[in-house]
Amino acid sequence: MKPRSAIVALTLALVAGPSAATSQERGCRSPEPVDTINEMFSAIVACWEPPPGTAGMTLTLQFSIRRNGTLIGKPRATYSRLGDDGSLNRAFVASVLEALDKALPLPVSDRMGGAIAGRLLFPRFTAASGDES
Repeated sequence: MKPRSAIVALTLALVAGPSAATSQERGCRSPEPVDTINEMFSAIVACWEPPPGTAGMTLTLQFSIRRNGTLIGKPRATYSRLGDDGSLNRAFVASVLEALDKALPLPVSDRMGGAIAGRLLFPRFTAASGDES
């Protein structure tokens, strides 16, 4: 497997399950350097607040970041599982994009910056049933 393919495969494996599980470990906009893929996704998810009524909705984004933690281009949705309510769907997607906007630029460590600069990343956002409040 090529190194780039290995990173993409690792990224997909890390986000295959509920990504909100690690958001409690880190606050939104924490200055602590991000040193792993898991920490990077945790930093983004820590800034995410799914709207009420979106339990089970999922959106996977594709994007790349620079060595300095800033976004390259625009994120693109690669997968979604939304509901029947168009207004609620738009609110869910907006919440994900807002989380990304809040989290960036990420405080990426030098080691991590070199490993992921320009690579495709695929975080998955899934609203858990506990997010219904």
